[in-house]
Amino acid sequence: MIWPRNVVVLHDAAVLREAGSYSPAYRIWHGSFGLACARRAVRVVTVSEFSRRELSERTGIDDDRISVVYGGVDGRFRPDADRERAAQRLGLEKPYVLTVATDDPRKNLSALALAAQRLTGIGAELVWAGARRAHFERGDAVEGVRALGYVGEEDLPGLYAGAEAFVLPSRYEGFGLTCLEAMACGTAVVASNRGGIPEACGDAALLVDPDDPEAIADALVRSLTDDQLRARVRDAGLRRAAEITWDRTAERLNALLTAL
Repeated sequence: MIWPRNVVVLHDAAVLREAGSYSPAYRIWHGSFGLACARRAVRVVTVSEFSRRELSERTGIDDDRISVVYGGVDGRFRPDADRERAAQRLGLEKPYVLTVATDDPRKNLSALALAAQRLTGIGAELVWAGARRAHFERGDAVEGVRALGYVGEEDLPGLYAGAEAFVLPSRYEGFGLTCLEAMACGTAVVASNRGGIPEACGDAALLVDPDDPEAIADALVRSLTDDQLRARVRDAGLRRAAEITWDRTAERLNALLTAL
């Protein structure tokens, strides 16, 4: 049943824009029931101006019925998170660059193969935390990247904090919350210049073309070898993450719902 006074949260239009990343059943559900809920809702909430434009274009919902409320970074993500415990539990014995993502085509993890090779040359490894989900199609194999599989919430902050850098080469994100989690842990971020990621990161990340593996590799190597650049990106990231908290998310959502 679709209630007449729904407020519906849609994080992005990925299932409509990047349909090949999702299973047929998932696409069918969103193309019918999901869209019907959104179109009949009194208000749609999404996580970025990018997603607001995408949803309006792909669903026909008027812009003035879509509100933007950023997600937030949990307080557990901080520079002093227990990196030693995470490293011990996950068997991380050398410097590493981290990516956190699901295994599906839009995450574009295969673009990290060259970066993994270049990082090996300077004594670091590229590690991937994430698990396959049934409603996603499988992405291409990622050569040279060490797969950690699913990492529990108790170890994730320490995993971020212990990384030399974080990378997200995704071709499509509604926002890019993992980038902000890395920033909150004091980790320099290299990320795609597409989708909602630039809006999430502001000027606090090195943004690169996700279809240019050379540019991704160069940015990661620079983030590990250029101390001045690393400090600048780290400090900017800490400031950016401090602006985007769940308390602020809750305040904005409460104000929105109260006004309806």
